[in-house]
Amino acid sequence: MGNYSRPLDDGYLQPSSASKSPKLMEQYRRALAARHYSPRTEDIYSSWVFRFIIFHKMRHPKDMGELEINKYVSYLASERRVSASTQNQALAALLFLYRHVLDREIGELVNLIRAKKSVRIPVVMNLDEVRIVIGRLQGRDRLVVELLYGCGLRLIECLSLRVNNLDFGRNEIQVRSGKGNKDRVVMLPGSLKTVLLEHLEGVKLLHEHDLSENYGQVFLPGALDRKYPGASRDWRWQWVFPQERRWRDKQSGRRGRHHIDPTIIQRAVKHSVQKCGLTKRISCHTFRHSFATHLLEGGYDIRTVQTLLGHKDLRTTMIYTHVLNRGPSGVRSPLDNLRGVYGELYKPQT
Repeated sequence: MGNYSRPLDDGYLQPSSASKSPKLMEQYRRALAARHYSPRTEDIYSSWVFRFIIFHKMRHPKDMGELEINKYVSYLASERRVSASTQNQALAALLFLYRHVLDREIGELVNLIRAKKSVRIPVVMNLDEVRIVIGRLQGRDRLVVELLYGCGLRLIECLSLRVNNLDFGRNEIQVRSGKGNKDRVVMLPGSLKTVLLEHLEGVKLLHEHDLSENYGQVFLPGALDRKYPGASRDWRWQWVFPQERRWRDKQSGRRGRHHIDPTIIQRAVKHSVQKCGLTKRISCHTFRHSFATHLLEGGYDIRTVQTLLGHKDLRTTMIYTHVLNRGPSGVRSPLDNLRGVYGELYKPQT
């Protein structure tokens, strides 16, 4: 997690330096990593711990307990008006700190103000909207977005793909360590096979050039670095979408590339939507919502869609049944029936 010095828009201050309590946060991150939490979750949970400390005027968490946690989490709901999921995330981060780092069990949080859980219907594009938004993208950015829509991937899942995750023979993509640290398999769209192969040819040339300059390494998941020395330079483990800049670790001497940053694709999609003049709140995740909805509209059963999306609970997938547009077989407005019966005789009052 980087150093921060500017206030957030919601009134919190991010840490100006991690040196406020380096031992505590190092222990916290190690505890998260030991339980196989993702690096992104490490960053988010650490952020909540910093905010908790700053909210209580830099007091050390070991000197606080249920009362301070209750006050902070309630403050999030009553004054910051965060969503229920955000409040639960903050509470989970603090409970992890006390249980697994400070070795203290937190008792009942009395009179905790809970944020109201809302049911939100996802924004979904129709086929024409998908077509025109993707049509304004080019090159690598377009390929990424086509995979988001064509496979129902989350953005970070797509950017984290490695060469060995693509199975062109079986037309499959293996999604490793997705949300909840779960693996799954999705289809590889036949219309993207040629484009993907051409893209990989360019990536392989880049990798070979990096190797010639003593670069070409990637970080490997888990303990694979120790189990397979040299695998970090292997073509099979390289990112499908490597970033332009190369990195160098001064301590270990390792050199390589990471995958491209999600903000690059997010900006590209935002600009494309603006150029198209669409008023829907479309983001990269909207393509995943559209993927699921269009499959259900096409007659695929909801269990199949659940598996492709990687949802643990079927109820999560069922949200897409609320936004189905079934055309003539759907519910018809009684106003349309009135117009159909009376035709020109029905004239709304001005």
